[in-house]
Amino acid sequence: MVTKAPEIRYADSWRVSCDGGEGALGHPRVWLSIPHETGFVECPYCDAKIIHEEFRGKVE
Repeated sequence: MVTKAPEIRYADSWRVSCDGGEGALGHPRVWLSIPHETGFVECPYCDAKIIHEEFRGKVE
């Protein structure tokens, strides 16, 4: 069994939402704040990593 890597998305806002992106197969929408220190946040439901544009190429 192969485990799919978590999705990586980029945002230009420090406050973002995540709903799993799969319609009825997703998860409840959650609002997350990207810390200015790390430049990214991980969704507690789907493990998607959301990276602020200022940290593109610095965090993966």
